[in-house]
Amino acid sequence: MSLTSADIARIANLARLELQPAESERMLTQLNGFFTLVEKMCAVDTAGLEPLAHPVATIQDVTLRLREDRVSETDNREANMRNAPAQEHSLFLVPKVIE
Repeated sequence: MSLTSADIARIANLARLELQPAESERMLTQLNGFFTLVEKMCAVDTAGLEPLAHPVATIQDVTLRLREDRVSETDNREANMRNAPAQEHSLFLVPKVIE
């Protein structure tokens, strides 16, 4: 995948950015370099390989230190809801932002 200057201009417009021509060219080079790297990574045959939970697991056994799964905080719903400017059925009400 290769981007064009028009793609950069559209992305900048969507992000509400004003890019100078030099910045736009630099972005084009950097993003195309990123996509080239992604294409190289996608081209690697990974069939039959299991995903790693930790990158060091390829060279040594890694024991993940997980904490015990237990409740660490009490239910503070009532205290939290006191700060809500509007609520209904113990839920925060927020203004609609998408039409």
